[in-house]
Amino acid sequence: MSQAKRKGMVVNMTKKSRRKKFPLWQSIVLAICVPTFCISTFLFFNDFFQYRAEDHANIELSRKIREIRSDSKPAAEKVTDKFAEYEALWALNHDFAGWLFIEDTKIDYPVMHTPDDPEYYLHRAFDRSDASSGSLFADAAYSMDGDSLLIYGHHMKDNSMFGSLTDYQSYEFAREHPVIHFDTLTEERDYEVLAAFYWDPVPRQENALFHYYEYPELSSPEIFEEYIRQVKSYALYDTGVSTACGDKILTLSTCSYHTNNGRFVVVAVSH
Repeated sequence: MSQAKRKGMVVNMTKKSRRKKFPLWQSIVLAICVPTFCISTFLFFNDFFQYRAEDHANIELSRKIREIRSDSKPAAEKVTDKFAEYEALWALNHDFAGWLFIEDTKIDYPVMHTPDDPEYYLHRAFDRSDASSGSLFADAAYSMDGDSLLIYGHHMKDNSMFGSLTDYQSYEFAREHPVIHFDTLTEERDYEVLAAFYWDPVPRQENALFHYYEYPELSSPEIFEEYIRQVKSYALYDTGVSTACGDKILTLSTCSYHTNNGRFVVVAVSH
């Protein structure tokens, strides 16, 4: 091979090698972005499969309850001091305090109650294992057999827990799902949706902030009327449902991202 040809080959190889090199800033960006993408992808799928597993566990609980209901005596006939369908769940976990169900939604879950540890089930499943979606749980300051009960649940993107509760922002949805079923261990009760509203942790204009979560006792006519007045002033629409002191009040609360630390709340009544 002639010297000229060898020289030409070297020149061409040098040009090709130069074309393959990236500027320093591009190399730095790639060094940052590639690991970040890999980690983000891993976390996404890890969360996805974790949520799937948690949701499946709750679906299994719901299935077992439906099977027990179909095979057991009428609900009015109790095996002991508790309804037949809940006796087995209570035996597994004494924190189990009731069951919440809204037809044609994913809300079909046990409700936990731990007065001595208010947020114990914030990130725990029914079996007390760690769970990002947590469990529905009653406010520790409220009594399960009182005239007012407040239940919290996470607003999950897959509509599990209270992810579908915000559907009540629509009057049409409320009209089609007017009843919320909630059973304690000893009592079955249906509640009519009274109001749904978005709540912000700041006062409205010059009015005092409505602390909807501070009404564990509504036996006083004055306190009951004040609570209902505030609820209706926040309501997104008028359901036409009436109420009076002595009725049972059920309040459901979940996070809302319309503002920082916002909440979405549904209030229902049983006469």
